[in-house]
Amino acid sequence: MAYRLFVIFAACIAASLAAGLVITFAVMVPAVSNLVLDGFERNVFGYVIAFGAIFISFFAFLPALIVIAVGESLGIRTVLYYAAAGAAVAALTYMRSTGWNTLAITVEGFARRELEIMTGAGIVAGFVYWAIAGRNAGLWREPPEARDTERL
Repeated sequence: MAYRLFVIFAACIAASLAAGLVITFAVMVPAVSNLVLDGFERNVFGYVIAFGAIFISFFAFLPALIVIAVGESLGIRTVLYYAAAGAAVAALTYMRSTGWNTLAITVEGFARRELEIMTGAGIVAGFVYWAIAGRNAGLWREPPEARDTERL
């Protein structure tokens, strides 16, 4: 059981890094694609990715924990569940933390397509989580004989 918790924690970190990478590329690359950067400025890109991952994991930790708990308790192992849940968590977290007005369908933000960026980052994070931990969700509760026959 402790091994499974370690795998879940590592998968959450990797998913946060993947979401941070998607957000960083979607926001920064169009703006700086033609710039000539020196050595220091090239390293800043990595720092921004790390900051984005920390930012994403801070806001999405509790909703992601609920999605993980549901997936583990029900033994959901499909990639579609984790990708759709990642998209929903990212979109709802974004709408909750910004000036989203559902009645007027407007948003006050820094980019026109930030909801799409966040949803895409959630899908990527859900896929990365599934690839590391989600495809074996709930297997720790089954007896070893059932695990061996299921994988065949």
